[in-house]
Amino acid sequence: MLLADLVQIDSDIWVASGPKVSVAGFHYPTRMTVIRLAGRDLLIWSPISLVPELKQAIEALGRVAYVVAPNTLHHLHLGDWLSAFPEATSLAPKALGKKRPDLRIDAYLDGQAPPEWKGEVELVAVPGNLITTEFVIFHRRSRTAVFTDLIQHFRPAEFTGWRQLIARLDLMAAPLPEVPRKFRTAFLDRRAARQALREILDWPVERVIMAHAPTQTTDGHAFIARAFRWLGP
Repeated sequence: MLLADLVQIDSDIWVASGPKVSVAGFHYPTRMTVIRLAGRDLLIWSPISLVPELKQAIEALGRVAYVVAPNTLHHLHLGDWLSAFPEATSLAPKALGKKRPDLRIDAYLDGQAPPEWKGEVELVAVPGNLITTEFVIFHRRSRTAVFTDLIQHFRPAEFTGWRQLIARLDLMAAPLPEVPRKFRTAFLDRRAARQALREILDWPVERVIMAHAPTQTTDGHAFIARAFRWLGP
């Protein structure tokens, strides 16, 4: 089923859910975040499948100015969005340019948010991970942090057979949202990861949006600190 409904989270921030994608036999839901900047410019974070209903709803909010792949895993629909909105600036990690040379990437993400986002959206890179470097953003007006793959939470019933066992062992289907074990193990440079976490925890986060977990609506700062407690001080 294709989902296209935009759900408003707070002033000038929305989420939309798309169809599941299959990775190694595991079916992951997709979710993107839309932030409206000054001048009605729209920031599309982790774009999902662009169905006509979603395109129409997006165009009613403003002008698509930025389309962002926040890591090297969430890129499947980037090309469709850039075709539909050719004037938008595309941003992605540098490693995605090597992985997907067919995609138009106008600028590479680094440790700083683009100057056009100043005062509205902040950005932190979480480096040192073999799987991917994930970029996390913070929308100041709504006090919302946006993660992609680093925090996940699935119901065990979403998996069957050996995949259910793997999901539990990996902490994808733990009682509370967690950083999956595969990502924990892949952090070879924990010092860099801890520094990034300190920067994230400096934000006055109230809410946390994740691609693969329900939105955390309160106590976001404590929620993030608990999810990354294993990383140490």
